[in-house]
Amino acid sequence: MKIKSWVIVVGLFLPLIASAAESGITDEGIAYIAAAAAVGLSTIAGGIAVGLVGAAAMGAVGEKPEISGKALIFLGLAEGIAIYGLIIAIMILGKVG
Repeated sequence: MKIKSWVIVVGLFLPLIASAAESGITDEGIAYIAAAAAVGLSTIAGGIAVGLVGAAAMGAVGEKPEISGKALIFLGLAEGIAIYGLIIAIMILGKVG
């Protein structure tokens, strides 16, 4: 399933990159698309991770209330995925200038 997803992503972006010189798409435009993709995909992945980790954490806290602090740490790690994507987007946009 993962390989199929990568094939779809490459299939969508490869024609865009290949036709960039012909259609007037500039490097700046591709940088904006890359920044948007970094934020969008990392936010989706972060949401999925928070959903899965949060459900498991609440189940564990229901059985052992003393591990609620550890559960919050794991939720914070899952939310970090979205923050990393935002940082990458800021770095990309910083290079566009």
